[in-house]
Amino acid sequence: MRRTFLAIITILAFAAIGAQGPAAAQDKNLGGELRNLLGELLRGGDKPSRDAQAGDSADTQTLRRIPLGRREIQLSFAPLVREVAPAVVNVYASQTMRPEVSPFFSDPFFQQFFGGGPQTAPRVQSSLGSGVIVDASGFIVTNYHVIRDADEVKVALSDGREFECTIVLKDETVDLAILKIDAGKALPSLEFGDSDALEVGDLVLAIGNPFGVGQTTTSGIVSALARTHIGVSDFGFFIQTDAAINPGNSGGALVDMQGTLVGINSAIFTRSGGSNGIGFAIPSNLVKAVVDAAKRGGEFFERPWLGAQFDAVDAQVAEALGMPRPMGALVVDVTKDSPADRAGLKPGDVILAMNGRDIENPDALGYRLATQAIGSSARFSVLRKGRTSTLDAVLERAPEGQSGEEILIEGRGPLAGSRVAQLSPRLAQRMRLPSQIAGVVITEIARNSPAARFGLQPRDIVRELNGETIRTPDQLKGLAEEQTRWWRFAIERDGQILRQVLRY
Repeated sequence: MRRTFLAIITILAFAAIGAQGPAAAQDKNLGGELRNLLGELLRGGDKPSRDAQAGDSADTQTLRRIPLGRREIQLSFAPLVREVAPAVVNVYASQTMRPEVSPFFSDPFFQQFFGGGPQTAPRVQSSLGSGVIVDASGFIVTNYHVIRDADEVKVALSDGREFECTIVLKDETVDLAILKIDAGKALPSLEFGDSDALEVGDLVLAIGNPFGVGQTTTSGIVSALARTHIGVSDFGFFIQTDAAINPGNSGGALVDMQGTLVGINSAIFTRSGGSNGIGFAIPSNLVKAVVDAAKRGGEFFERPWLGAQFDAVDAQVAEALGMPRPMGALVVDVTKDSPADRAGLKPGDVILAMNGRDIENPDALGYRLATQAIGSSARFSVLRKGRTSTLDAVLERAPEGQSGEEILIEGRGPLAGSRVAQLSPRLAQRMRLPSQIAGVVITEIARNSPAARFGLQPRDIVRELNGETIRTPDQLKGLAEEQTRWWRFAIERDGQILRQVLRY
């Protein structure tokens, strides 16, 4: 009888609280009494609970309570997932790998005795990732590494339809690529959220196609912001989340509780190949800038040019400059007649903030600049000789230089199959090189070419070839296509000079 009586009283009390609204549920005395009654009911109603004997603290009464009715018990992400999941797609990329063939097989003497060489069929290598429709007309965002070197890219929608797509823009520096499909009608798409408004602890959902098992949704929180130097790309300003991200999630959506896109899932930290609760996403504000560049017809993401080189402020520099802590971007060089020069920036200055947002390091400054449109104005808070001042700069397109033409080197020499161009501030920016560097740079290398087999790489700067200093692409092409078996060249790579002598 006592248990039945307690049950009736408890149910009636909860019904009364629900009718009076949330304010009644916060009443400390009433909440404590109800929990004590329910505790007795669950334990058989004979002995008072230990909490009832000792008395609950006010904090525990407020934070730990029974769900108030069926609605709270049935809280779910399902309505949000139904809304956003149709805009997340699967991306399939394939690349035909042709077998490497020795140069001896093209020699007439060798063919006379051994025939045309081994007939090995090409091998197709496939990769799988995810993507997000960000415009109803068919623009899709994915990661660059998902479609890297792909010969063919297909997109599968959540309803099972498949489309061949066009690669509109791809940029390795930010690990993003923009695809375009024509579905014949408007597609479900996600709106961009403001990734700068995220805070550590915010709830997020990650949606993608892990391991190719099909579309999957995982939940978590924002674990950290502005993560740098994680080894994914040159860009360093990632959102960290503990929502499970696995291989195949790359290019998928990170959405907030309003159903807006706040990031593109890009990488995980793992030792096993699976999720360890540390995933990284590219902020939506940068993704939006890349999408806008693709819609304007750009083949790669062109960042605004400031015309200055920066270094991090360490503890010793901060102490020497009288700063309370290390932060900001230290100006180490300013290009003459650049936006930075005209704004009045000088070597030794420290940029502390841009457009009202703190700059913790050069990576943060690079991110802020990348999200700005070319032609826009930026306001910098600058520390100089112990005083803080404000400088305004108009962000410009990097200068093209005398010639941006790329030249293909042919023949059978070790540089054959490479494209080279004269370095300019614009090309240096695109190749992720310091803007003050001059020379002839390798911009692209064909697969299975002599240049690829000899280990040459894009971003290599050819300084010397067969005893001559290289000054122009035409000069390099003429020397590289000469008929000779001995090759001596000097390559600058990551600030170091590499010298090589080959007999080929």
